[in-house]
Amino acid sequence: MVALAFQTGKGGDGRLDERSDDELVAAVAEGDEAACRLLMVRHLPRMVALGRRMLGNHADAEDVAQEVFLRVWTHADRWQPGQAQFGTWLHRVATNLCLDRIRKNRGGTEDIDAIPEPASEEPGPDRQLEQSQIAARVEAALQHLPERQRAAIALSHYQGLSNTETADILEVSVEAVESLLSRARRQLRAELATEKDELLRIKEMNT
Repeated sequence: MVALAFQTGKGGDGRLDERSDDELVAAVAEGDEAACRLLMVRHLPRMVALGRRMLGNHADAEDVAQEVFLRVWTHADRWQPGQAQFGTWLHRVATNLCLDRIRKNRGGTEDIDAIPEPASEEPGPDRQLEQSQIAARVEAALQHLPERQRAAIALSHYQGLSNTETADILEVSVEAVESLLSRARRQLRAELATEKDELLRIKEMNT
């Protein structure tokens, strides 16, 4: 069921359903497939994006995202509202699945599937090419980071989570997250030192 919904993208617009995530998870626990599809519509794109940043491969990212929602389907009856935000729990599961894959594949070659960030304004052809090259360079540099630094950057910078949320997902202190981010940014800047100054900026996240 979940795999089919993942592949087809069907299930309506979850943003238009007024039920909370907790209410939808409770419905999933009762076997409500439509509720599971609504949760996927709401959260699947962010899970794929997180996987892509951590794994550098869109196909692997989709596999991880599908596994996340298979776990939602099979373990929804264990969900306890109020203990954590559902989105935070999803990020934790996805991050751990990505870290497992990174550890299993350590020493292998990375298949960089670089996808540039969308621009706020419509650039000309030359600027589009430059942005694509920038994105590919940054994507490649991300794959060279140690796994937990990569996770911290993916969660904080690309997923837009606070340091507190990132610490909760990685199950470390906020101070540890700040250290991971600092070291990751330092390594990224060093690796991207040959690029233009505007390409070197790594956005700081508010705690």
